[in-house]
Amino acid sequence: MFEFLMDNHDYKHVHFIGIGGISMSGLAEILLIEGYKVTGTDNVDSSIVNRLRNLGATIFIGHSKDNILGADLIIYTDAISMDNEELKTAYDSGAIVTDRATFLGALMKNYKNSIAISGTHGKTTTTSMIATIMNHSELRPTILIGGELDDIGGNVKLGTDEYILTEACEYKANILKYFPTMAIILNIDEDHLDYFKSMDHIIDTFIGYVKNLEDSGYLVINIDDPSANRLIGETKAKVITFGIDKACDYKAENIRYDSEGFPSYTLKMKNGQSHEINLKVMGIHNIYNSLAAIAVTYSYGMPIEKISNLITFYTGVHRRLELKGYISNTIKVIDDYAHHPTEIRASLSALRKSTKGKIYCVFQPHTFTRTKALLDSFARSFGDADKIIIADIYAARELDNGEIHSRDLANLIKDNGNDSMYLASFEEIEKFLVDEAKDNDIILTMGAGNVYKIGDSILSNYRENKAV
Repeated sequence: MFEFLMDNHDYKHVHFIGIGGISMSGLAEILLIEGYKVTGTDNVDSSIVNRLRNLGATIFIGHSKDNILGADLIIYTDAISMDNEELKTAYDSGAIVTDRATFLGALMKNYKNSIAISGTHGKTTTTSMIATIMNHSELRPTILIGGELDDIGGNVKLGTDEYILTEACEYKANILKYFPTMAIILNIDEDHLDYFKSMDHIIDTFIGYVKNLEDSGYLVINIDDPSANRLIGETKAKVITFGIDKACDYKAENIRYDSEGFPSYTLKMKNGQSHEINLKVMGIHNIYNSLAAIAVTYSYGMPIEKISNLITFYTGVHRRLELKGYISNTIKVIDDYAHHPTEIRASLSALRKSTKGKIYCVFQPHTFTRTKALLDSFARSFGDADKIIIADIYAARELDNGEIHSRDLANLIKDNGNDSMYLASFEEIEKFLVDEAKDNDIILTMGAGNVYKIGDSILSNYRENKAV
């Protein structure tokens, strides 16, 4: 059994408020496998909820103060408001209550080596790359991913107590609650401005994070990212660098792309070794992600020859430039989680290298705060798309105060010289795409909300019509 929260309490029954979230569900699954009684609450049923039920969890749909009865530890996610009925009852009752990040930080202390991947972009992909490599090695890590990876059968896998591999999100300064033995920082960009006051606030948070590293620990960092680069002098940990443009410990040179848009490059290592790396995922951003994955796994003693072979096993995680299927055998339907201007540009650039046809990009903005704060940057992010369709903003945890609308983004994209339009419903968007897309075109759904349902519906209707 694990030791949690440094209070020597012998927990037996753990309740999760918001158990259906990708990170919360992973933590719940680990506790179920370890023999804890797990209950939880979420707003809707899902495949994740059903998976946990099949593992033995009791899960309630809809929040009620009665759901927490008997729990001696209650964990809540950032998406839960302080006026939530279960959370208020838990605090009022004097029960032991903690947020997800604090709990994850406590869990990490149960492992000899804790590997935490952070950064504004690429956390899930890089964690998945490392997971794929380590999963086919003798290292046998416990893995927590913010997405579903077929190679491990989902978003979590329990290993030994030697290694834990997890994402570390900076939202609400959660990274300050983690104390990994190896911290990977991929990049630092302007985001989560509903919490952070400025870019300096974000960088200061990361500085606090790397100051927490022990001198026996490691900081693996993208030296090409100017904001991340500022952290190198702020830590007492050993620093390992990777990049493309600057001298570093792991450098990609001689970059080239095949007809599918998959990159290859020559890896130059500071120790003088040189190796050819071939990836099965698109984009220069994935070269950076792969360099981080190589640096981590090589640092734990894996031979570079084995790493370069195993990294070809990684073909992507769900919702990251995921090929969902084809219409008429030539029109690709792809889904991508990108919800920040930097991510949009990276994904569209990668796709542009892989097709001579048109790219129809359906973008669903994620949260009113982010859309308003980064509106100009969003409007300049779609240059590699031929037609941009903007769906309604996905509110997530926010309320619509009327200050921003998807029409504003569609109009500003058009003002920047790109072909853009706003459509109010998924049904309208689906009809437009089916009518317009031709052979060798790409239909791309993009965003962190439920925009993927458009592609799923297009493919489902196509298969049904074909069967008839």
